[in-house]
Amino acid sequence: MSARWRARVSCAVLALSAGLLQAQTRVELPSLDRHEGRALSLNGHWFAAAAGAGPLPTILLLHGCGGPYNGRGQLDARMRSYSALLNAEGWHALVLDSLTPRGETELCTQKLGSRAVTMTNRRRDALGALQWLAARPEVDPARIALLGWSNGGSTVLAATNLSVAEVAAEPLRPRAAVAFYPGCENDLKRGYAPSAPLLMLVGGADDWTPAAPCEALAKASAAPRPQLTVYPGAYHGFDGTAPLRLRLDVPNGTRPGAGVHVGGQAEARAQSRAQLLAFLREALR
Repeated sequence: MSARWRARVSCAVLALSAGLLQAQTRVELPSLDRHEGRALSLNGHWFAAAAGAGPLPTILLLHGCGGPYNGRGQLDARMRSYSALLNAEGWHALVLDSLTPRGETELCTQKLGSRAVTMTNRRRDALGALQWLAARPEVDPARIALLGWSNGGSTVLAATNLSVAEVAAEPLRPRAAVAFYPGCENDLKRGYAPSAPLLMLVGGADDWTPAAPCEALAKASAAPRPQLTVYPGAYHGFDGTAPLRLRLDVPNGTRPGAGVHVGGQAEARAQSRAQLLAFLREALR
């Protein structure tokens, strides 16, 4: 590759990155969670699709335990990449931040059972965001989907489980839900009764949120039974591009105290994105 061509490619990448950053609009929206007697105000990042005829399908993106931002305080590559992918399909996207309004930047290094932001908090955030989205004129309230990763994937399960009283009492329900490598243990124990079709995408080698509980949940679930794909040899975060590494700062996982592996796998990344889009296209048509 010539120096001139490399420069042109670099400029194109920078322009695309700038466009992604400029496309987002900062919004505030209420959670169903309460703080000092009032609804907690959440941060959101709105990515509008190109104008189309009538209200459009919309996807709510739920971050993992590391939050939605990178070390520079910008939305991380995963959130920007998936928002662009969804926008290209003609769908709006909303990235929800459940941590900053509660004074937290990450939960990954906090032990399960003592985390400052609980799954109840996150479930109520998701339910509040669904109500906020349904009230927007550019959103089709009958075609809203949930999409989450890791702790956000667990939030997808928690916010669509009709075995939870506040979920069952909520008249607004998503059209579809997708969870990348969620922790499935809690909803497996509770019993999972889905409020919408669910797709789970998990790694066969994941030692942080293992595949086995999700496989058991899919088999034991009430109808509509969740779809599940397990990618052999894939670890936590397989849909990213970072190399595989051992995180010794994470106290949870299948071997508490021994760390967890996180990293992308090119084949699983490509296949999971294709499966995500196929699932949502069918559900949101």
